Amino acid sequence: MPTKRNYKKEYAKYHGTAAYRKRRSLRVTARRKLEKTGRVRKGDGKDVDHKKALSKGGTNGLRNLRVVPRRINRGKDNN
Repeated sequence: MPTKRNYKKEYAKYHGTAAYRKRRSLRVTARRKLEKTGRVRKGDGKDVDHKKALSKGGTNGLRNLRVVPRRINRGKDNN
C-alpha cells in the first residue's frame, strides 16, 4: 500500500520557496495575457507554452507564447 503524500512538507520544501513562487507567478502572468487576447480560456484543456523556455532565457512576450494541448506541454522536457 503506497504511503500518503505529505503536502505540508512538500509545500514547505519546494512549492513554497521564493524561486518556485516566482516561476509560478511568471506562468500565471503569461496565461492571463493570452486570456485577455481570447486565445485561451479557463477549462479548455490547453496550456500556455513558452516557445523558448523561461529557464533558457525566454520571456513572457506574446511572440514567445503559444497555446498547446495540456498533454503536449507537460510531456516536454525543458532541461
